[in-house]
Amino acid sequence: MRVLIVDDDVTLSKTLSDKLIESGYQADIAENLGDAKYYLDIRNYDLVLLGWTRSGDNSINIIADIKNSAHKTSVIVLSEREDKESEIEALRSGADDFIRKPLDYEILLVRIEAKLRFGASNIIEIEDLIINPEEEKIIYQGNEIELKGKPFEVLTHLAMHKDQIVSKEQLLDAIWEEPELVTPNVIEVAINQIRQKMDKPLDITTIETVRRRGYRFCFPKKIS
Repeated sequence: MRVLIVDDDVTLSKTLSDKLIESGYQADIAENLGDAKYYLDIRNYDLVLLGWTRSGDNSINIIADIKNSAHKTSVIVLSEREDKESEIEALRSGADDFIRKPLDYEILLVRIEAKLRFGASNIIEIEDLIINPEEEKIIYQGNEIELKGKPFEVLTHLAMHKDQIVSKEQLLDAIWEEPELVTPNVIEVAINQIRQKMDKPLDITTIETVRRRGYRFCFPKKIS
């Protein structure tokens, strides 16, 4: 499970990141909304922890963008505001939960676990195609497709960004833990595996190459 922490309190963010990693999560830190938008463009997040200060802060406006582009991503607002009106405003803006600072990290981790356990499913369903990221499983017309590892992750990432062009660099950054240590050729290998093990046997096209720009998930699209 990947979590994005958006908060200008560097100390809090680092502490929270450490505790999330200790609990088995992957965590990224964005110190401002610009950085947050960058991360959200290149990676899929199960949860966003969004800091909200006392006044003059429009951070919650980003919630609508998150829900529009990745409606299955949960958002928990971590707020310095203690009034009921702010909690109502955050929830009406699309937040899934509202937690007041100072944080009790133990309680926060339990609430994160509950939110991810009972929150929206990450399963992708497009016509006869079902992609289940949690179980690393693909089902097409009732039959399970054997595609695992990085090719599965590449397919899933592109499916989550359906109809968007995703560059090789974005795929590397989103999927590989240390993208600087691998070459872009690994993306071509993964795409070839998808086409050989899935597209050709099933007579479908799931991914198309956009010259000089990257790849796009395009299913359903029958091979002519």
